Amino acid sequence: MNPFLDPELSPDVSARTDTQPNRLEGQLSDPLRDPAPMFDLIELLFFAYRDFVGDADRILETYRFGRAHHRVVHFVTRQPGLTIAELLDILRITKQSLGRVLKELLDEGFVESRAGVNDRRQRHLYPTAEGRRLAMDLAQLQSERFAHALEGLPCEARGHMIQFFLAMIDPSDRAHVSALVWPEGSAQQRPAR
Repeated sequence: MNPFLDPELSPDVSARTDTQPNRLEGQLSDPLRDPAPMFDLIELLFFAYRDFVGDADRILETYRFGRAHHRVVHFVTRQPGLTIAELLDILRITKQSLGRVLKELLDEGFVESRAGVNDRRQRHLYPTAEGRRLAMDLAQLQSERFAHALEGLPCEARGHMIQFFLAMIDPSDRAHVSALVWPEGSAQQRPAR
């Protein structure tokens, strides 16, 4: 059950003693006129992310993997043939940080590296069957959390979430991210606004 639809689980906004506008009732402040931090949104995002990644963390621990392993196997599965440079650009981590994680995934048989067709020096990354299975198990688990959160909300809620998440991304990176999330010709197309 969604807590915002169940009065027993909804936050008691009438008991608030602070002077912050109640953003749960849609009274969004103008950050230019109201310099007060949006602690409610900051903290809700923190706790939602904590639990969202926590589901996957429990599975990853059984492999002695962490969140960096998850990110690599996820994007290599979603973008087979990704180069190391492209992966570094997506993750925005150092080559050294990626090197350790990638070595473990290669050694454990979750990812494989192949020489480029045009440039043999360029390394392309592909998931193995085991890597694809792990990525899909983690994606399914996290999709179940999203489905549970969307349960009982209006059917437009997913589209609103997509708009919100895209708005949170730096404007200069939105087109790049959209192309990664909704690649041309993929079965999953970007929802209409």
